[in-house]
Amino acid sequence: MSLKVIRAGLLTTIQDLGRFGMQKHGVIVSGAMDPFALRIGNLLVGNEEGEAALEMTMLGPSLLFQRDSFIAICGGDLSPRLNGEKIPGWRPVFVRRGSILEFGAPVSGCRAYLTVAGGFDIPLVMESRSTYLRAGIGGFQGRALKEGDVLNLRTPSEQVIKRMRHRSEAAGSRSFLVSEWSVSSGFLADYRKKNPVIRALPGGQWNRFTSDSREKFFSQEFQVTGQSDRMGYRLEGPKLSLSGPLELISEAVSNGTIQVPPSGNPIILLADRQTTGGYPKIAQIASVDLPLIAQVKPGEKIRFQPVTLEEAQELYRKREMEIEMLKQSIALKT
Repeated sequence: MSLKVIRAGLLTTIQDLGRFGMQKHGVIVSGAMDPFALRIGNLLVGNEEGEAALEMTMLGPSLLFQRDSFIAICGGDLSPRLNGEKIPGWRPVFVRRGSILEFGAPVSGCRAYLTVAGGFDIPLVMESRSTYLRAGIGGFQGRALKEGDVLNLRTPSEQVIKRMRHRSEAAGSRSFLVSEWSVSSGFLADYRKKNPVIRALPGGQWNRFTSDSREKFFSQEFQVTGQSDRMGYRLEGPKLSLSGPLELISEAVSNGTIQVPPSGNPIILLADRQTTGGYPKIAQIASVDLPLIAQVKPGEKIRFQPVTLEEAQELYRKREMEIEMLKQSIALKT
């Protein structure tokens, strides 16, 4: 049983939490730009947190369900409709066979994630199902989805099958049924806020930048340019400069590393980043705010706010505790 692509959308790929342990061989991590949305979507449909999902960017696809399914849509609001009716995100939805899911223009954010109970029957490549487009590996044939593709789905757990039977009975003659409960809006506070403030730590070469550049980095706005993709966001704003000549040996980089090339315009490295970088690093985005930057569209503006390593670690621990509490709440609901 499967999911058929009627229209592919702007950029729709299979992504999970990434391909770890291979960077020493030059293989990038890849994975979901917004791992928070992917994790929550999987929890809502009874999957493991890191199960692969569809990552949809800006303009989503049109999909035909060829079996009864249990789905969730999390992340940005790309105007999802089932059989022509609007449906909300961040909650489980039972969908009957023959239903068509469509997406429209983005209302907020720019990336949404479709999780399906059981997950996609996609082979593992180096322990991950994530698509890396530049190398043509992982995902569905190593590429973005296109019209006519058919994605096979794995069988959900017995517990989820029982939930689906119950929802099918409750739906009656309706083609789908949206759950009465959803993820609390308080849990998603500021998650999809336009022009967000992004918390960041000073980077490895922070002290090698001029005092004026350091002051501007945390006090002025930067705009995400159209030359931005899954590899990184290019920013425009105040030019940042070093206090003197600096030659660097390429160093390891991570998700959220902010480099400054000779142009003075920062680059935020993201999911499809290279494994090493040779430009000076002015800052590192706190992990808890990576989902925020992933939902910023080209043309929108961001500000950076300083945070210490200890504060960033505490924010991370708090978010992980909240996700664990959500997991327990979902278990009680189901």
